[in-house]
Amino acid sequence: MTKDRRRPGALEAAVMTSLWAADAPMTAAQVQQQIGDDLAYNTVQTILIRLHEKGEVHRRRAGRGHEYWPARDAATAAAAQMRAALPDGTDRHAVLRQFAASLDPSDAAILRDLLT
Repeated sequence: MTKDRRRPGALEAAVMTSLWAADAPMTAAQVQQQIGDDLAYNTVQTILIRLHEKGEVHRRRAGRGHEYWPARDAATAAAAQMRAALPDGTDRHAVLRQFAASLDPSDAAILRDLLT
């Protein structure tokens, strides 16, 4: 991967971060402006359409276009990603042990508190 190439999912993550930070639904133009990074309007619009098709965002008509907002909050989305990383057939014990071992002490303490 070249240094100018983004990692897979980076643009979707940037769009979702922008929507989560917003106080109200946003148009593609507003998301484009928020993200910056010289992204073309059509690129942002395509990402929003794909996120809508995946059920990650809701949308409604706004003038000639749409405005978008997240279907779930950032914490719920992150938890779903973590659950998806534990597919059936894997050594779940080993995966969870490795995850817990990789936590910094403050996150490990939070997790211990949540589990008791």
